[in-house]
Amino acid sequence: MKICFPVQVNEGLASDVYGHFGSAPMFVVVNTDTDEVTSISNSDHIHEHGSCNPIAGLGGQQVDAIVVGGIGRGALHKLNNSGLRVFQAQQGNIGKNMELFKADDLPEFMPGHSCGGHGHDHECSH
Repeated sequence: MKICFPVQVNEGLASDVYGHFGSAPMFVVVNTDTDEVTSISNSDHIHEHGSCNPIAGLGGQQVDAIVVGGIGRGALHKLNNSGLRVFQAQQGNIGKNMELFKADDLPEFMPGHSCGGHGHDHECSH
């Protein structure tokens, strides 16, 4: 299974999980079957609010799930419609969140719990 984490800087499993999916400069992908860690540049990180194209941001790379601090309603809807589940990262880096994911201890984002904007003056669930 390939788990995708938005990040500011790629430091492998030591990377901090970025707060918002669409505006993250890159993604770190962890393959749970092989323990391989790769990165993807987010080709859609500069966009108007509400017009995020999360599938395009992944650059055609296939992933099975997303773990992020926060995500907008539109991006969540598009990812869910593409068959991807989106989970809310907890405090800690990718390595810690991978432990939580494997233990089934990360909450899944549901449509009513997404972010309303790119600033932090809105009511995010993160």
